[in-house]
Amino acid sequence: MAQDTAYMLTINLLCEGEEVKQMSRSFTDSLQMLSFKEGIVDSLQQEGYFYPEFEIDLEEGGEIQLSLELGNQTRWLALGKGNLEPWLLTKLNFPFHLAEGRPFRFKEWQKLMLDVLEIGQNNGYPFIAVKLDSIEQGENGISAIIDMDKGPFISFDTLKITGNSKTKPIYLAKKLGIIPGEPFSQKKVEDVTKALNNIPYISVVGNSELSFQNEQATVYLPVNDRKVNTLDGIIGLLPNEIEANKWLVTGQFDLQLYNVGGRGRDYLLNWQRLSQYSQNLKVEAKEPFVLGTNLDLSASFNLLKEDTTFLNRDFTLNIGYQISTTAYLSFFGKRQAGDLLAVSAYENASKLPEIADFRYNSYGATFAIHRVDDIIMPKQGWQATSTFGIGNKRILENTGIPPELYQEIEKTSLQYYFQTNAAFYYRWRQNLGLKLGVNAGDMDNSNLLLNDLFRLGGLQSIRGFNENYFYTNRYIYINVEPRFYFGTYSYFLLFTDLGSVENKIKTALQEWPISFGGGLNLETSGGIFKFVYAMGQAGSQPLGFNYSRIHFGFTGRF
Repeated sequence: MAQDTAYMLTINLLCEGEEVKQMSRSFTDSLQMLSFKEGIVDSLQQEGYFYPEFEIDLEEGGEIQLSLELGNQTRWLALGKGNLEPWLLTKLNFPFHLAEGRPFRFKEWQKLMLDVLEIGQNNGYPFIAVKLDSIEQGENGISAIIDMDKGPFISFDTLKITGNSKTKPIYLAKKLGIIPGEPFSQKKVEDVTKALNNIPYISVVGNSELSFQNEQATVYLPVNDRKVNTLDGIIGLLPNEIEANKWLVTGQFDLQLYNVGGRGRDYLLNWQRLSQYSQNLKVEAKEPFVLGTNLDLSASFNLLKEDTTFLNRDFTLNIGYQISTTAYLSFFGKRQAGDLLAVSAYENASKLPEIADFRYNSYGATFAIHRVDDIIMPKQGWQATSTFGIGNKRILENTGIPPELYQEIEKTSLQYYFQTNAAFYYRWRQNLGLKLGVNAGDMDNSNLLLNDLFRLGGLQSIRGFNENYFYTNRYIYINVEPRFYFGTYSYFLLFTDLGSVENKIKTALQEWPISFGGGLNLETSGGIFKFVYAMGQAGSQPLGFNYSRIHFGFTGRF
């Protein structure tokens, strides 16, 4: 039973009889006091004070004086590399030549041993062992050499899939970095689950397993194929801006095929009818690990026809590399072209119109990181993507526009652009969640044109407005979306989108759009049904029910 008497312990740290530090602490019982004293002694020994001498004086009133004579701090006389091999020493990067004279600290020695073990385990030696050998201790310090037992060299064997996935083992092996014949790596094995969660084609249905035989390591992955291929059709009802008191039916068609042939090949086709005379087409294809390398190659083509005003096309070629299980870096080259469709209105123009024919070749990079619980329908975590491009834009003379209007402009100029987006997902309870999105972009050039600006608005950006409603060279907006889940992928949602959109080509330089609404995401046996009702207000669009937007559709998964 603990005593009621309080103890006051005063500790005096001495070095050759001189006090270097004093500390005091009170305790409710003697066991706590003794435990604290032993902890102090242990800490000193880990700092190289192996044989501290202590003296205890009991005083009246429960006060105790503890004097600790530190003695000499043990130092390294020599620390030899022992049988550490050159390849390991290069990765270890430890200054053995500077060890002499340094204090012996247990944590530093422990870290050195752990670093040797980690390097060995990640370079083909999972059974490596290491210790200090030939230890000699004198009055002035300690000397030793490192003794390492590597154990057998282990390489990865062919990866085994134990689920029903038809994904080719060699593709998964390259994606996970577990390539047959390469040295075993404990870190890669530990990162398997995290890496699998970032592959949208498959779902993990158990714990991965590892076995060793004949100096080879086999990883067993319990994964099943996931229904990620989509056939998506969306119908939109919008006010007809050409024919009064009538509605305009717009449409969108998406076909996304993933992991074709079990080799990670992806194909995408997207078509949109944005308004009565506007259409958008996007085609994309990706081939992973081209010619046996770790590089992915993808190509895309986009076409945008904006009513009878202009026609834009761009072709992009990407080369990508998986930096880690959650990070991806790609470099691209892009060729963009814009052409006027109707020039009769500009035959007698006195200044160059804001829309013109141009050609723009740009080069840049995209960096993406995904740290979410589910790459397709995340509920927890965050993800972000940033793109930067720069290149020369050339303005072409149109024969339907007076040639003298081109005399005062710089026909070839440098143009850059930057875009970034991030999404954060929170899950407080089983049913309550939140998605918070932040998006921004900037574009600059001495001759910006309306038909090469960013386009915003619609279901994927600022809701409550037509698709591609805003032309902008600089923007930022946030999406706040509380969710109430009543199924794995089924939830009700409310949302608010707030933004700032700048267009320095137009007279009205800046708008502050805001939108709000609600919707439903319903999971069915064949896919996902979506319904969203949105209202938006900006300088160019008043708030009203007759300007509301209704989007609904069905995304079939197979």
